[in-house]
Amino acid sequence: MFSVNLQNSTYTVEKSHHNILVNHQPLTWDIKWIDDRRIHLIKGNESIEAELISIDHDTKSLQVRLGYQTATLELKDRFDLLLEKMGITNSGTGSLKEIKAPMPGLILDLKVNAGDVVKKGDVVLILEAMKMENIIKSPGDGVVKEVKVNLKQSVEKNQVLIQF
Repeated sequence: MFSVNLQNSTYTVEKSHHNILVNHQPLTWDIKWIDDRRIHLIKGNESIEAELISIDHDTKSLQVRLGYQTATLELKDRFDLLLEKMGITNSGTGSLKEIKAPMPGLILDLKVNAGDVVKKGDVVLILEAMKMENIIKSPGDGVVKEVKVNLKQSVEKNQVLIQF
């Protein structure tokens, strides 16, 4: 299952055995592939051609031409939806101020110290939760002001781990 955001509307999309479900309803369109970037959609007496213009893997967004209009589709896969449900989001807005624990666990490894410069995506620590090692990465660029935890320390969900 995944979700698609199109023009401020969100749709859930699932593939069942023989159907594609959109918002839990079967998609009743005939879909014919023209080539690897274009498809022809037919619903009743209406037909429209859609073409993939570009893909941004980092933001999980697609630029698509539908008929004579261009639209941006923002995708969230099942992992994005699970993280969102757990309260872990990478909004990317504003400046980087702190990293909080996404779940209760035990600090296994600290990869940064006060004064270190980190870039978006750099590993800052490893948190063990439910016998699994979770790599915590920096959601943005910044300079570490203070590491608020120690090795082998237990932490609670939303506890501040690192301040910038």
